[in-house]
Amino acid sequence: MNDLQVMRKRCIQNMLRLYKNANAGHIGAGLSCIDILVYLYFFRMQKTDRFILSKGHAALAWYVVLAESGKINPDLLDTFYQEGTLLPAHPPVGGTIDGITFGTGSLGHGLSLACGTALSCRYTDKPFDVYCLLSDGDCNAGSTWEAALFAAHHKLQNLYVIIDRNRLQGFGNTEEILTLEPLKKKWESFGFQVAVAENGHNFNSLHAAFGAFDNQSTKPACIIAQTVKGHGVSFMENKMEWHYLPMNEEQYKQALREITES
Repeated sequence: MNDLQVMRKRCIQNMLRLYKNANAGHIGAGLSCIDILVYLYFFRMQKTDRFILSKGHAALAWYVVLAESGKINPDLLDTFYQEGTLLPAHPPVGGTIDGITFGTGSLGHGLSLACGTALSCRYTDKPFDVYCLLSDGDCNAGSTWEAALFAAHHKLQNLYVIIDRNRLQGFGNTEEILTLEPLKKKWESFGFQVAVAENGHNFNSLHAAFGAFDNQSTKPACIIAQTVKGHGVSFMENKMEWHYLPMNEEQYKQALREITES
C-alpha cells in the first residue's frame, strides 16, 4: 500500500493548489473522500468497471485522480472552475470527460444512476462492477432508498455503494439535521451486504471492509467508510464551514505544509 500513500499525497497537494487557484470551496468534502478514490482507482477497480460520484461537490478530488490515472490531461486541471472549462465545480454532463458518465451534485441522484448502470451489465457480453460514492447527506434523500430497494430486488451483486460517513453536511451535523443511525442496520434491512471501514482514510481498513463481502452472495454491497471532513488539515478537520470556504494564502500554505509533512 506504500505506492497508494505516495499517490494520495500527490493528489491532495494538487487538489489544494487547484482549490486555491480557483478560490473555490468544498475543500472539506474533497479531503474526506480522496483516500477512497485513490484506493478504488489504483487498487480495487478494473479497467472495465464504472464509477459514479453522487457527492458531486467533491468533483475536484475525482478530477485529480482521473488525471493520475491518465483519463484527464493534467494540463486541463489548471482550468478547473475557470470560464469555459471542461472541469466545473460539479462533474460535467454529456460524456465530455473520459470516465465521467453523468453530471451529479444534487444529492440523492447518484445511486439511481449506478443501479441502472449495474443492471445494464446483464445486457452486454462484458461484465463489470459499478462503484458509487455517496455522502452521508445523500442518505437524507428518499430517492437513495428507492434505489436501494431496486438494487436489492434486482440482485445487483455487481454494485458497490461506498458512503463517505464524515457526519457533516451543508448545514451541520448529520445526526442533528436528520438522524441516520443505525445506518448499518438500515442498509442491511434494505437488502445489502454491509461492512464498515472504521478508518476510511486507511487503505488497509478499506481493503478489509471490501474483503468482508461474500463473493457468492446475490446481494448488492455497501461500505460505510468512517471519515473526517477536512482530513489531514488541522484547522479544517470536523469543521462544517469548510464545506464552503475557500482558502486564503496563509491557510493554503499551512494546509500544504501539513499534507507534505504527514
